[in-house]
Formats: sequence, structure tokens, C-alpha cells
Amino acid sequence: MVPLPDTAAPAEAVQTSPAHACSHPSADPSGTSVAFICDRAGVPQLWTAPVDDSRARLLDTGPDPVTDVSWSPDGQWIAYSTAPGGGEHTRVLCVRPDGTQRRAVAGADPGQSAHLGAWRRDGAGLAVTVAAGQADAPSYRGLAAFLLAPDGTDTPELLTVQEHASTLRVCDFTPDGSLALLRRGPRGHREAAVLDTSAGAVRCVLRAADGDPRIGRFFPDGRTMWLRSDAGREFAALTLVHLGEDGSCLRVATAAERGDADLELLHLDDEARQGVLVWNAGGRSRVEVVTPARKTGAVSRRRPVAVPHEVVTKATGSAAAGWLLAVSGALRRPGVHRAAPSAGTTARTPWSSRDQDVLPGGRAPTRPERITLQARDGLPLDGWYYPAALSGEGPRPCVLHLHGGPEWQERPVFDPLYQELSERGLGVFAPNVRGSSGFGRSFVDADLGERRFAAITDVADCAAHMVLLGLADPARLAVMGRSYGGYLALAALVWHPEVFRTGVAVCGISDFAGFFAGTEPWIAESAAVKYGHPEHDRDLLRRLSPMSRIGDLRVPFLAVHGEHDTNVPVGQSEQVVGAARKRGIAAELLLLREEGHEFLRAENRARYRRTAGEWLDRHLAPRSP
Repeated sequence: MVPLPDTAAPAEAVQTSPAHACSHPSADPSGTSVAFICDRAGVPQLWTAPVDDSRARLLDTGPDPVTDVSWSPDGQWIAYSTAPGGGEHTRVLCVRPDGTQRRAVAGADPGQSAHLGAWRRDGAGLAVTVAAGQADAPSYRGLAAFLLAPDGTDTPELLTVQEHASTLRVCDFTPDGSLALLRRGPRGHREAAVLDTSAGAVRCVLRAADGDPRIGRFFPDGRTMWLRSDAGREFAALTLVHLGEDGSCLRVATAAERGDADLELLHLDDEARQGVLVWNAGGRSRVEVVTPARKTGAVSRRRPVAVPHEVVTKATGSAAAGWLLAVSGALRRPGVHRAAPSAGTTARTPWSSRDQDVLPGGRAPTRPERITLQARDGLPLDGWYYPAALSGEGPRPCVLHLHGGPEWQERPVFDPLYQELSERGLGVFAPNVRGSSGFGRSFVDADLGERRFAAITDVADCAAHMVLLGLADPARLAVMGRSYGGYLALAALVWHPEVFRTGVAVCGISDFAGFFAGTEPWIAESAAVKYGHPEHDRDLLRRLSPMSRIGDLRVPFLAVHGEHDTNVPVGQSEQVVGAARKRGIAAELLLLREEGHEFLRAENRARYRRTAGEWLDRHLAPRSP
């Protein structure tokens, strides 16, 4: 527990941008005030504001980006996590709502990393997850969850240690604190575990869905639970779980489902009067307010809520005070909307960015169009096409942008990068190749093992389809992506060198052996399930690595990396750039200071967009006859 100086400031002391993003809302117990993350000052920071008033207050003026926030159930504290230096090692802090008594409660030491979990229902304790042993691989033993007093008065209580864990999060406590809901396990194999907190023993284990870590909630009786699960099904649904007095599983039933949509977000208020379900239907969110039956926990009523944005990223609030939704749309900046208790629509909070401020000068952003296609083996694929803002005769140069994960999903949300490229006269096609989420469990698993080669082929098939549609000049195609998408971009350049004229790889893996040796140990545990085990599948990983085919590279490329990235270490970009240069191929590395795997600072994001845009302009320019 490390006391820190108070850094709260009045809003008028901060130079703010009208075009900003607000996210991660967390309401106080009354529902009248909300803590949230906003980048209006150029970096994601912790703010508070009344729900219905534009006067927002900055609670932490420090330089470290804020990544998560949670208001305590008793209203006395706000817990939040920051990324020192923009890197991957985060720490957890607590502060009073007035900005006083700020303190680091976990992850304050160099090399440590701590992650925010759930509050006890009385607000007396906060769960955090830290590495058991040091975060470096030789001494890493697993992940440990602790219960901490926000004021530092009590000794931290160890809840559980998960050996060789890839993830561990405390998602909820029963009202008496006797049981805790844990989310654990690697990607694609998540588990919901009910922990007896006094005995330290797990009493019930069920399959949980991937995606949002807030997988479930206990009812006030402590014996009923709602869970987001895809056990035995293609799409995640709402599961009703009845528990014994010791937390053992008695009965499991489906409470709500949709045959063509994943349940991606679940929120139930503290009194279990109502909840919010958010479904992912073809990339767009569908929101329902649901009422559980008091005696059984079954869903008794479902009421749709219309949201003007295409995607909802978080739901919180209560039946009494109303609901807060973090939203993002194709034509709007991310913001927070409020739905009154009985309303069927939402309204923008006054401190969220206005629609007309989405781009400088009031310019309208490019609206994406959904495009469907088939891979060469018949698998259906889709993606979103952002046409070039500049008109011209004939097919335009086109950039394929590949999302990360691999189990993320390209959805119709505002992306400044796509707008920048569109304004430069470049079309952008952002596809969902096999391995993406949102299309069922079979599609997510379609790139495992040897099938990852088919995902690389999907990239070439997407490029060919854009040419067939007349939307892309076959002589001016580029491929780019970030994280796993950066890997796919490099792979496409060496597996299909005849298709693309250039590429941009952002935080991409170039060699799996080096990645597993250098990444965080808990990331390695999870990645082994997704990509292959570094020992048992060594030959497969070698064959999948772009470095193994670097001799087939024919075109120049740009690599971009954050200097503090410990997810995909910067050496992954350095080695592939060096190898290309040795072969006489133009390659450059843009290294962003004070950034990790995610680029969180506005000035660095702008530099990345500008550099990538200039690179693509230069290499996709028409060639002289």
C-alpha cells in the first residue's frame, strides 16, 4: 500500500478536445454520479461527473494511462488501474470520490503487474490479481487473487492461487462474502469457478464464454447465479445456476438465448431486480432489459432498448437509477449513454463527445458497408468496407486491415485510422477471417493447429474478392494489421508475395519461438492453447512463423511497435525488419515511446496513423508506364 499525492484538478484547468472518447462507466450507489475513463486531455484518464450534467472533474492528472475503473458499492472509494509508461504491467489504485487519499494498493513495485477485480458487496474489500512469484518466466508460479482493504488498514487476504494460470479474475462476491465467482483458464477454454472463500476451495466449475471478463453475478440469496456461458452450444447464452449452501452446483438451465447471436455482456443490479443483456448479432449489439423471477431467477420479462450506436462495450447501473451503456458506432466517437429505468431508448450523457465533433471541422466520417464472401474452401467470411473519400476513375488502391486476437471481431465502430486512410484516397477492407468471434464457436476454432494456414489463405481470398468487386486495383493492394493482425499481415506478405505491394505490421509476431521466450508467462500459457505449445508443437510453430519464409518476401513493409510492449516484445519487429534489410528489401520500424501493446496516447496514435498513411501513399502510388 503506497500513499500518493492527491492529483485531482478542476475541469477548467485541463485543455480538452471536443473530439474525445469516454468509456468504462461505473456509477456510484445512487446512480447520480459516474466514474469513467476519458481521453479528452490526450491520454485515457480517470474522470467523474454527474450523470445529467456536463461538469466533469479529472481525478488523476498523472501521466499514466487509466485502463479500468470501479466505484465501490458503499460509495466511499473509486478503484482504478493504470499502465505505467503505457506498458503492459498495470497497477491498481484507490482514491476517494473527491480526489483525496489516493494510494497504490497493488502492482506498485517495478516488474509487478496487478489487475482489478470485484468489490465485496459491502465495499470493505477489493479483489486484485497479481503474479505469484516474480513476473519473469523463471520464477513465475501462477496468478494469485487477494482481497485488499482500500484504505490499507488490514493485511491482504489471500483468496486463491492458480498455478501456471493464463488468467484469473474475481468477478463477484455473494452478499455475505462466503463465495466468490472466479474467471480462469486460457482463451477458448474459460471456466467459471465458485470459490469457498473461508476454505479456499473451489466448489463448482462451469464453462464460461470468452470476451468480457465480467462473466456472471450472484443473486442476493447467494445461492442463485447468472452466468454467460457457451457450454454445449455455438453461441453464448444466459445460464441460470442454482448452488448448494457450500457453493456446489445443484442445477444448471438456460435462462435466455438467441440462435444466431452471442451474449457478450451481462449486468445484474445488486438487488437482482433487473439486468441488462447485450447480444452480438452479426457485429451489431442488441440490448435487452430483463427481469428475473424473484423465487427462481428465471427470466420473466425481456424488453428491448434501442441504442443509436452500433456496438455496446459495457453495461452498468440499476433498475432504480437507470442504466449506463458504453457505446461505440461507425459515425460516432465512443461515449456513454443513459437509459431511464422504463425507457426504450438511450440519451447521450452531457460529457460524452457530440456526434458533430467526430472529425475536425464537422466533417462526416466514412460510413462502412458490410461485404460477404466465401473462402476458397467454401467457408463464409465477412468484413466492413470503408470507401475512399476521394473519387477517381477505375478501381482504387485498397488496404486490407486485419484485427487482433485472433478471436477479436471487426465491427462497425469509428476508427480514426480508417478515416485517415479514406481521406488519403485509400479504400479499407477490414475482414473477419476464420478464428474471429461473433460467428459461433466453430468459426472461432477454425484456425487452430494446422488450420491456421487456411486463415493466412483467407487474407489472399479477401484481396481477390475486393478485386472481383471492382473495389480494389489489383496492382495497388496493401495488407496491414495489429497484434495477431500484424502477424497475419507479415504471413500474407511471405505466403502470398504476388498479391500485395506493401504492408504495415503493428506489434506483430514474426517468430513464434522468440515470442514464447519473451512474452509474459501468463500470456504464454494462454497463447499455447491458441497457437500451439512451444515444445510439443515446435515444428508447427516454426512453419507458421513468417521468419521461416523470409526468403519469399518481395515487397517493402513498415513495422510499428510500442517500446514497452511485453505482450509481443519489440524484438519481434526488430528481427523481421533486420532480416528484410539484409535481403535488400526496404523496411522501417516506427518505435513509439511510452507505449505498450496498445497505443493509448493521442499524440502517438496520431503519429502512427500519419506515418502509416504516408508509407501507404508512397508505395501504392500509380507506377509510371
